[in-house]
Amino acid sequence: MPAPRALVAVFSLFLWGAAGICSEAQTSSDASPEIHSFSVVTSAAALPNGLELRDGSLMMRVTALRDDVLRIRASRTGVLPEDASWAVLSAARAASVEVKQDSDARVVGFHTASLRVTVDRGTGVMKLFDIDGNLLRKDAEPMQFQGDRFRVAETMPIDEHYFGLGDKTGAFDHREAAFRMWNTDAYGWQESTDPLYKSIPFYVTYRAGVSLGVLMDNTWPSSFDFGKTLGDTVQYRAEGGPADIYILYGPSAKQVLKSYAWLTGPAPLPPLWTLGFQQSRYSYMTEARVLQVAERLRRDKIPADAIYLDIDYQEKNRPFTINEATFPDMPGMVKTLHGEGFHVVAITDLHIAYLARQTYAPFNSGVAGDQFVKNRDGSVYVGPVWPGPSVFPDFTRQQTRMWWGTLYKSFTQLGIDGFWNDMNEPSVFNALKTMPCSVVHRIDEPGFATRTATHCEIHNVYGMENSRATFDGQLALRPDVRPFVLTRATYAGGQRYAATWTGDDSATWNHLRLTTSMLKNLGLSGFSMVGADVGGYAGTPTAALLTKWIEIAAFQPIDRDHAEKGTGDHELWANGPAQEDIRRRFIETRYRLLPYLYTVIEDGTHTGLPLLRPLFLEFPNAAPDRHPLDVDLNTSGEFMVGPDLLVAAPAFADKAGDYDAALPTAGWYDFWTGKEVGKDRARVLAGGLQSETATGPVLPAVRVHRELATLPVFVRPGAMLPIEPLVQSTSERPVGPLTLRVFPGPNCSGHLYQDDGSSFAYQQGSFLRMSFTCEISADHRQINIHIGKHDGSYPAWWKQIALDINGLSGPPLSVSVEGHAAHYVYGVHSIKINVTDRGNGMDIVVRSAVR
Repeated sequence: MPAPRALVAVFSLFLWGAAGICSEAQTSSDASPEIHSFSVVTSAAALPNGLELRDGSLMMRVTALRDDVLRIRASRTGVLPEDASWAVLSAARAASVEVKQDSDARVVGFHTASLRVTVDRGTGVMKLFDIDGNLLRKDAEPMQFQGDRFRVAETMPIDEHYFGLGDKTGAFDHREAAFRMWNTDAYGWQESTDPLYKSIPFYVTYRAGVSLGVLMDNTWPSSFDFGKTLGDTVQYRAEGGPADIYILYGPSAKQVLKSYAWLTGPAPLPPLWTLGFQQSRYSYMTEARVLQVAERLRRDKIPADAIYLDIDYQEKNRPFTINEATFPDMPGMVKTLHGEGFHVVAITDLHIAYLARQTYAPFNSGVAGDQFVKNRDGSVYVGPVWPGPSVFPDFTRQQTRMWWGTLYKSFTQLGIDGFWNDMNEPSVFNALKTMPCSVVHRIDEPGFATRTATHCEIHNVYGMENSRATFDGQLALRPDVRPFVLTRATYAGGQRYAATWTGDDSATWNHLRLTTSMLKNLGLSGFSMVGADVGGYAGTPTAALLTKWIEIAAFQPIDRDHAEKGTGDHELWANGPAQEDIRRRFIETRYRLLPYLYTVIEDGTHTGLPLLRPLFLEFPNAAPDRHPLDVDLNTSGEFMVGPDLLVAAPAFADKAGDYDAALPTAGWYDFWTGKEVGKDRARVLAGGLQSETATGPVLPAVRVHRELATLPVFVRPGAMLPIEPLVQSTSERPVGPLTLRVFPGPNCSGHLYQDDGSSFAYQQGSFLRMSFTCEISADHRQINIHIGKHDGSYPAWWKQIALDINGLSGPPLSVSVEGHAAHYVYGVHSIKINVTDRGNGMDIVVRSAVR
């Protein structure tokens, strides 16, 4: 039916920044096709798992995949498009639960055990409620179609917040901002730059502690507008493709992320070494320079696990080649690095040099197998990139991905441990910065109908399929070794294949500040293994900036120091011994924390929870009004590392003067000293700079004296942290006891997961799991600690456990292990006890006054 004039005006806003980029791919011959709005329910049919609705030729199907996960599909032609997805697992799409129908004369609807859906027969407005009748989501207007384009609009409550969408810049909360989904090589990006490298059309809502997840599974150019254009409306627009929407109900944000992992797949368990410190540069120009950097890291006793090779190790920037003039003995170099405990990561960009009638095997085998993307006329598309004229694999073909994987054979035989897929937006050195939409991809993929597609449809998923090909290729070549792939561009579900980073950041204090929000949002978008170029890729950091960045990055999932060609040194020894000593100490802390970090990462492969987390994920009820603490300026630099560590970096790390570090609850401990802090709620933290105004929630706070050499880190009361002796790389076996730091408090517990760190033997039971608990007596005079038995067949590297129990008010009256008196050492408010761990579990009782 004809659209009202106001709707036509709203739809004109659809032509976002890259207006017309897909115009040649549109199927409608009308330059301004009529708008059709699903505004009346002309018929409704009950389904066992939902409803099918029609408004003339428009149709919509709303189904329940689970009690807490809904899917909405719609079409303007009366026929739903192909049920296929690059993001959503086939098993999830096929899932179904029975529903109870709730239709009457005014509305049609149904409910599950968790959710209730209603659609007004007269207006087409859909509402979503929890089972208790609380409104969770409401259409601002019914879904609209204009030719191949469509628009979804929902009301935006004044107290709702929006997170996710990958590594978008700006504030952590996307409210009052708008973003485009079009993967872009964004060298030189700044705080307002959009789009960036990734298109992850998934966001998490948060309102008074209640969350939904929304996935718009559409690979075409699209946009999200969280009230920037219309202040009370969230809008999504797509230039083409299916209207395929998934709504995931919490009510907690943690449950939303768990459901998202169920929907799109969890990240696999990475190799342990990827959690170590990684050193990189564009570029270490010679083999001698690589070995020199490695030797300096070991000589200065800076723990490190990986060294990266950027494009200059290649012959004329051609992927899968080696410049033998500057790297004359790559096998010997890799062997030497392995002997020193280093892993080697090599860049392999996806553009293949166009070298007809030459001896470049990747090009020749690709032509022979018809593996490259084509122009509309059937010729191979050629575009300029680093090697010069280049061709591009057609990764939407399963056989092309398999061919791509075989290109790694010689590199894996050399012993190269991981691969870095850069420039895969795809980046092309032309006016568009990528392929034109006239380029044609061939979809030949299980689960999809075999067909061709324009680049506008495939662009946003192209980088993910590149990383998928690399990941699968590594599995095929080394089936007993966990792959490591680092990708710059990706799509929803890309966490199944690769880790990622925030691209070409700059050596500025502002970019250090932006990194925290970007990594938080990536974690809320399915990616746990994330990082940034430490020190800033573009430009030379000051000594203070590099030191502070290294300190903060030591607590982030991927800790990679990387710099652009032509910039000053970024290595830890830059700026002299005093700075190096500070930086080394934080890298050493990271290595001591590896048992904790690896345990959290392994847990995330089951739960979908990231290693780096916003505060609200763990503490949704911390603020009196239940708003997310992370949106406050004064807490914007803070983040959680797993459930138990809080890094309280200041909002502006380059600002002078003391500041208040906010704590979500009372009773936290200083990680460095073990001292209990923030016991009361006396200090009022501001919504702005904490010490200047007093408009924020009343929370515990710790006054921090700002120093370059320090970073405030706090431990959650009730945490039990496993710590290992210092090693110089993860290939080194720790020597000494496993330390278990105990911080008494509510729900006191901890966990430990270990395996060989590299193979898939853990899937056959070769792992070690342990659980720990501690309980404080009602009179606070006794602590009962239980160390669980070893579960799994993987042997522990330790024979003893060193208990470090904090929070005591004085020396203990007695300490017993399995009922026998035990030796202990009393320090300031803590005691240390060494116990033999035979793997059967044990109980320790400390009788003393607990703070």
